[in-house]
Amino acid sequence: MTSLGIIQARMGSSRLPGKVLRRLGGRTVLERVVRAARAGGVLDELVVATTTEEVDDAVVAECEAIGVPCLRGPVDDVLTRFLGVLDEHESDVVLRFTADCPLLDPGLVNLAHRVFTAAGVDYLTTSITRTLPRGLDVEVVRTPVLRAIDTLATEHHRTHVTSYIYTHAEDFDVIGLTMQPDLSHLRLTLDTEDDWKLIEAIVEHFGDEPVSIRAVAAWLAERPELTELNASVLQKALVEA
Repeated sequence: MTSLGIIQARMGSSRLPGKVLRRLGGRTVLERVVRAARAGGVLDELVVATTTEEVDDAVVAECEAIGVPCLRGPVDDVLTRFLGVLDEHESDVVLRFTADCPLLDPGLVNLAHRVFTAAGVDYLTTSITRTLPRGLDVEVVRTPVLRAIDTLATEHHRTHVTSYIYTHAEDFDVIGLTMQPDLSHLRLTLDTEDDWKLIEAIVEHFGDEPVSIRAVAAWLAERPELTELNASVLQKALVEA
């Protein structure tokens, strides 16, 4: 079974433009996501899916610099971007990542892939019942399922790629992976300046290599002043672009 990782990345962001190419510990946010996804040890290929917008020429240039393939497609129709990648990089399974998660845990990538493979389902996600912080999510989907929803998914489902699957779970074999202890009170995704302040502090402490969420959570548990930095940030609703 071949596994393809796809990272969606673009410079446009309503709350923090250019975030994917900000530098953390000498590397861009995008490069940190690429390194963590590869370190999971389950991917046969990894591709970045960006847009045809001129501003995303910078994303293409960064992909060339760090040695990862990049394909371009529509801005808001991210599902079409993913299917464009599949047209050139066929696989049995797709792992979906977003470029605003620089603290992605390779161990979780590996675990999600192993559980998905053992379960033999259509789709696995770590966010149906959230016990992980935002910014650590992993999704795994069978390639034929991703292709099949192209004729079904409309509006915001095309932006969020997999949301049609888990909101129509009666039509697919869907499982959620939950972890203990519950760390869902933490916010480790990058969408605002307050998120940036927290993530920058974490990277400054742990250094260049990807780190496990358990290590990050244990460190933050003793530093409540850091988790308060972005505790009031509201996550966008599913229907928001």
